[in-house]
Amino acid sequence: MRGRLFAAALLSLAALCAAPFFGAAAVDFHDVFEAGTPSCRIFWEMRVPRVLLAWLTGATLSVCGLIFQALFRNSLASPDMLGVSSGAALGAVLYIRLGFASAFLGVIGGGACAAFLGACAAVAVLCAAGSLKRGGFSASSLLLAGVALNFLCGSLNMIVQYTGGYTDSFRMMRWSMGGLDAIGPGAPLASLPAFIFVALAGWAAGPQLDLLVCGEELAASRGVSVRALRRFLFFAVSLAVGVNVALCGPIGFVGLMCPHICRRLTGWAGHRSLSVLCVFAGGLFLVLCDAAARTLWAPAELPAGIITSSAGALFFIRLVIKEAD
Repeated sequence: MRGRLFAAALLSLAALCAAPFFGAAAVDFHDVFEAGTPSCRIFWEMRVPRVLLAWLTGATLSVCGLIFQALFRNSLASPDMLGVSSGAALGAVLYIRLGFASAFLGVIGGGACAAFLGACAAVAVLCAAGSLKRGGFSASSLLLAGVALNFLCGSLNMIVQYTGGYTDSFRMMRWSMGGLDAIGPGAPLASLPAFIFVALAGWAAGPQLDLLVCGEELAASRGVSVRALRRFLFFAVSLAVGVNVALCGPIGFVGLMCPHICRRLTGWAGHRSLSVLCVFAGGLFLVLCDAAARTLWAPAELPAGIITSSAGALFFIRLVIKEAD
């Protein structure tokens, strides 16, 4: 197990080091360390922050997907499929449309707060819908409710965009494609606390999640406070997804694909070790997708969300076919 974790960490680190050299503009390795040269500025002020943001976002979304799949005991569950990302996007779009410009306590951006509230609202709607039926929703019913919520938030998102001015509409449409445009260390630093929080939450709750996937009754009989665990993890995932959506826009399918790939490649079932592996795999995946987005259409750039959505849609179709067998 340690060998595979070490190999995953090494691959992730190699991608982090190599990815800043790829992009529309060529970067000379020797000029990178020459202060004032164009290569130095592109490398340190644009490429490195962007790659760090991609790694942190991918790692965060990957762990969020692993937690949701365990909580809902459904391999198709992820923040995207259950409408949490769409709820966060709706909150952020409303923030842009209404023209707010504030920060909570002068530290947390207003967009991140709005996205977090949108993610919390989506989770609350799902929980409320589940509580309307005695015994709660089955995993498949909850997934369908999440898909419906996803469509509802997407429709409201489009209405908000449609009623905006030309500039705001274009800004919201471009943002909703999901991108990792970062200049300077601000965006990676803003993403770091959410990553640390959700990664520690996933690692600490690993043994409880192992019991929960075997059944709520079994977990409760072993001393797990199922309700408290769910509330805490819903809060952690909502916060992490909200912050990342506010920074990068909705980047889909990372939380669905990476946990699956990690399980398939290793055969591991323990969520503590899987959460560590998902950190490296998610970071590696989004760094590679963003590198592809910068180079495939050069000199123009594609939003990274388009790359992840294209790959994720094919992966999802394959997963559904396999689940149906």
